[in-house]
Amino acid sequence: MRRTETLALMAAAATGVQVGAALVASRFVIHDIGPASLAFLRYAIAVFCLIPFVLMSARTRFVPRDLLAVMGLGIVQFGILIALLNLGLQFISSTRAALLFSTFPLMTMVIAALLGRERLSAMKTVGVTLTVIGVGIALGERLLTDNATGEWIGALLVLAAALCGAVCSVLYRPYLSRYPTLPVGAWAMLASVVFLSGPAGMEGLFTQWPDLKPQGWMAVLFIGFSSGIGYVLWLWALKHTTPTRVTVFLSLSPITASLLGALILNETFTLGILVGLIGVVSGLWLATRTSPMETR
Repeated sequence: MRRTETLALMAAAATGVQVGAALVASRFVIHDIGPASLAFLRYAIAVFCLIPFVLMSARTRFVPRDLLAVMGLGIVQFGILIALLNLGLQFISSTRAALLFSTFPLMTMVIAALLGRERLSAMKTVGVTLTVIGVGIALGERLLTDNATGEWIGALLVLAAALCGAVCSVLYRPYLSRYPTLPVGAWAMLASVVFLSGPAGMEGLFTQWPDLKPQGWMAVLFIGFSSGIGYVLWLWALKHTTPTRVTVFLSLSPITASLLGALILNETFTLGILVGLIGVVSGLWLATRTSPMETR
């Protein structure tokens, strides 16, 4: 049991790193392709990657009501969440958006506690709060130079996106306890691809193929493949540990983005980022050191 818990936490940490890496790759191509088109290609590739694994578990039979719920959660988790993030980025910088989105674990903890899925311990609260503070320190220097307009509108949109992710993280778990991880992930992601085909079509994706350089297509492929693998790891982690423990590792994503941004995009790596990284690691240790018996 302890080994499974440890593996679940490792999977959650890998997901947090993957999200940050995919963010850097997205920044690399976002000016050459529409945001909805990029999201569509991202999850279409991810679904394609999951097909062989889903065929291996083809005997899985969903209750129709459960299948509709899983697909609905997929649309919210990928379609609506991404749409809100993209809208928010029209009003605020990506740095401020990353900081606001790091409240995802805190929202998950509160929602899980309100629904009776977890007990809201003091240690867990301190740990999650410390991860948010760590991310704030890491990004604070950039926030001081952020001159974006309409910040309140953008902030509300990004917080709404984080809320969508937090709600889905809590609501996924009953279905993950009934069905294998891969079919749940595949159906949820497939639903998001169908949903995103509408906005992507409005951007002209199906009438004019994006004019990307080879490096750009490599970035798109990386985003898609890593998203497929990362999503399976995320669902598997949710199946074997509590939602708060899984989502707290998403605080690694803005730190990862800052580190890879400095290496790949020549962004400045500052002392504030280093101090923030220490805060995030400390917060993760506090939030995950509590006993699994806290889960109801």
